[in-house]
Amino acid sequence: MSYFEIILVLVVVGMGFWVWYLMHKKAKDKEMPELMRLQAEKKQEHKQKILELLCQKERIANDDVEGLLSVSDATATRYLDDLEKEGKIRQIGDRGGYVYYEKA
Repeated sequence: MSYFEIILVLVVVGMGFWVWYLMHKKAKDKEMPELMRLQAEKKQEHKQKILELLCQKERIANDDVEGLLSVSDATATRYLDDLEKEGKIRQIGDRGGYVYYEKA
């Protein structure tokens, strides 16, 4: 096989890969907004469950949210912080086991 044939094969294979990559990337870009929408819906559902728990209990702690939603400590904290910023709950206490949340 001559150098010309080898280069031609490499160019054809490279172009085929490039076309596949562009088509795959385009399909992935279409999926992303749908994924983001589903994640936002799930987050809203979780925050709604937290508010429903607060209707049942006078106050809740981060551990209550972790158990309710089966999420990590960090995720529970983010949900509670979001609800606090939205003015729906308020934090009582500064740190550790002395922190709990009430309806605002």
